[in-house]
Amino acid sequence: MNPYLCISDDVELGPNVVLAKFINLYGCRIGENTKIGTFVEVQKKAAVGRNCKISSHTFICEGVTIEDNVFIGHGVTFTNDTYPRATNPTGTLQTEKDWKVEPTIVRKGASIGSGATILSNLVIHENAIVGAGSVVTKDVPAGTIVAGNPAKVIRKIGDKHP
Repeated sequence: MNPYLCISDDVELGPNVVLAKFINLYGCRIGENTKIGTFVEVQKKAAVGRNCKISSHTFICEGVTIEDNVFIGHGVTFTNDTYPRATNPTGTLQTEKDWKVEPTIVRKGASIGSGATILSNLVIHENAIVGAGSVVTKDVPAGTIVAGNPAKVIRKIGDKHP
């Protein structure tokens, strides 16, 4: 085993996947021809499709589904819990039994710019573009460009700049 990779036995890797050093993959599925950059973590029950590029320092948590032909920029963070807490009302540490994973889907051909934060319970639709540094709090329509905090539609792809 490569000492610079942490890949558990339950990871499903498609053919021709390219993995950089210093990554952490467990219980996930990575589709064929996908490239995973340095310092990326993909958690259990997450899925990355075919022909994707996941840039360095990105965190893909449980409950995230990334379809085919998606670009994820550097330092993108996904979440899976709207109201995260460390402890229960009794003061004991929460476990997996104490919360429900909230899904996020990134549809085919979408692109997410570096430094974006993607909240849970939403869909980034086909061929949408999320601007660098954006905070996505709701669904992103297909074929649009969103940016800002919170991310808002700037324009449709193909429309001329204002």
